[in-house]
Amino acid sequence: MPSWYDGPLAAFGVGTTGDDPETDRVVAAALAVQETPGAAPALTRWLISPGVEIPEAATAAHGLTAGHLARRGRWPAPAVDEIARALASQAASGRPVAVLNAPFTLTLLDREATRHRATSLTGYLGSHPLYVLDPLLLDTHLDRYRKGDRALPGLCAHYDVKPSDGGHGGGRTADEALTVLEVTRALGRRFAARLARLRPDELHTLQTTWFEAQLRERQTWFPRGGAADCQWPMRPAPPEK
Repeated sequence: MPSWYDGPLAAFGVGTTGDDPETDRVVAAALAVQETPGAAPALTRWLISPGVEIPEAATAAHGLTAGHLARRGRWPAPAVDEIARALASQAASGRPVAVLNAPFTLTLLDREATRHRATSLTGYLGSHPLYVLDPLLLDTHLDRYRKGDRALPGLCAHYDVKPSDGGHGGGRTADEALTVLEVTRALGRRFAARLARLRPDELHTLQTTWFEAQLRERQTWFPRGGAADCQWPMRPAPPEK
């Protein structure tokens, strides 16, 4: 049986209006699904007209203007429903999903689902757990003391992955999902001695423990930084007011 990094793997990414998962909105999303390394991934992408202002910094990050999204984007409610169902399909199949900085991405999607569908992401998943692989968390734990950037470009450089260049026509968010897919496979191969025998569910559980340890360490050095209630791979819903 192949190791998880040589087997079926998906990757999910979003473009947003900002960096607050509680209040910002999804304007683009992409899901790349690949059965084996080197196979052509099946790519699904969504554009959403969020109905709120899109800051210039957000447009600079994902390349999507308010005008473009108004013309090409969909209403949030049906698009968010499709996105959540697509992730639920991956969970039902048992296919792990690579998500860079999962607590941000999945929390944002969860809040969008609650906002537009009155249903949490967990509600969409039902009885099928979503096995998440977060290359940012994995890299931070497995190569703790290395120097260099741990954002996606830095991960590409460190793991010798060529970023997706847009040849598929899917836009920057799709490029990110495809690149995260390859970085996660490359990271698995780099640390095969430690990861090869782990099943996706086992690695998911270990990442929860590793994230908690990293959070405690950050709070030791920066007591006023970081959310104490932040969990991996998704923050708990805020209490109702």
